[in-house]
Amino acid sequence: MGSMSGIICNFAAKEVKVTMEKILRYFPELTDGQRQQLAMLDGLYREWNAKINVVSRKDIDNLYEHHVLHSLAIAKAYGFQAGTEILDFGTGGGFPGIPLAIVLPQCRFRLIDGTGKKIRVAQEVIKATGLTNCEAVHRRGEEEQGHYDFVVSRAVMPLPDLLKIVRKNIAKEQRNAAANGVICLKGGMLDEELRSFRRVAEVQDISTWFAEEWFKEKFVVYVPA
Repeated sequence: MGSMSGIICNFAAKEVKVTMEKILRYFPELTDGQRQQLAMLDGLYREWNAKINVVSRKDIDNLYEHHVLHSLAIAKAYGFQAGTEILDFGTGGGFPGIPLAIVLPQCRFRLIDGTGKKIRVAQEVIKATGLTNCEAVHRRGEEEQGHYDFVVSRAVMPLPDLLKIVRKNIAKEQRNAAANGVICLKGGMLDEELRSFRRVAEVQDISTWFAEEWFKEKFVVYVPA
């Protein structure tokens, strides 16, 4: 039994190494500390996912590609100045906020979600990885009163509905090249959803940066507020 568990652990370690190599191919400038934090995510989310379903159990083996790397598309699309304040709306178990907080230590993140058990996972992952630029709060978007340079989200709700809720949270003072606003990870056909924003929305194809097949027809959508 012991030898079998050892084989399983070794296999899991090899899988983490392979997927981490994929991350590092696109983010070679990461420090040893950041690499270690990212490598910890596999074990942490597997452990918590066995208790609380924050990632589809069928998809947990694709954690780094479908969740971590997907989240990091925002970092590829936009550079953020030191001190940038970012709200992750509807973070679930911590996406895209936690991967972004790891690779963007110069920024401050608040992660909110209305589901308490999912926020608990995000809180525990933040604690275990030692992130100091990130906090997770059990709160619905309508209740959040803070002001941020950007609000990010990952396919939480249609963009018009999201903007109605978070417009109050967009700070007036600007510190980045891109005007303060909303940055969302979206997939599929977006014409109808973006109809009322077509003159101002900026849509970037994630497959421009990431070669994996899964990223085809997935986008980073930015709307200045």
